[in-house]
Amino acid sequence: MKNIFLLLFVLIVMDCLSAGAQALHLGIKAGTDLSEVTGYSVQNGLKGGFMAGAFAEVNLILLGVQPEVLYSQINTRGSDNQNIKLQYLNIPILLTIKLPIPILSLLLGPQFSTLLNKNDNLETNGKNAFTSGNFSMVAGAQLNLLKFKGGVRYVYGFSDINNTSGSGSWKTRTVQIYVGLRIF
Repeated sequence: MKNIFLLLFVLIVMDCLSAGAQALHLGIKAGTDLSEVTGYSVQNGLKGGFMAGAFAEVNLILLGVQPEVLYSQINTRGSDNQNIKLQYLNIPILLTIKLPIPILSLLLGPQFSTLLNKNDNLETNGKNAFTSGNFSMVAGAQLNLLKFKGGVRYVYGFSDINNTSGSGSWKTRTVQIYVGLRIF
């Protein structure tokens, strides 16, 4: 599964490079994840985490594509009040829609995530509590001021990340607030 995500990202970057150097930009971003895991045996409520990574932009006239590679944290608590910290490698592939206001664009697209750590405190009988992948949809808005970016977006997880039996379905919900800098 990880190889499929990596291959998909490489193909998108190669396609972006073939679109022309004038339309391609690369940058970095960082911000906060306000996330929750919903479902039975986890406590609901937004918890703060960290996100950082890199992005590419391919700008066309009214549309564009913005693939990203992000490290992010999802924090929650189990029913026994135990802290749970999940670390993901996220690969969102976003369609950017430019609005009549030149500095504002809308973002929409899928996000593929791979769990980087399996929380050691949640392993029982050799079985991991969380699945290794997560598929989500992303929607948000981004402010583009010269080389600087700022934005907010909502990430809705469709995958059941519960890998245990009898505990119901666990899904992720995240609000991301970030700033970024286009390097070139």
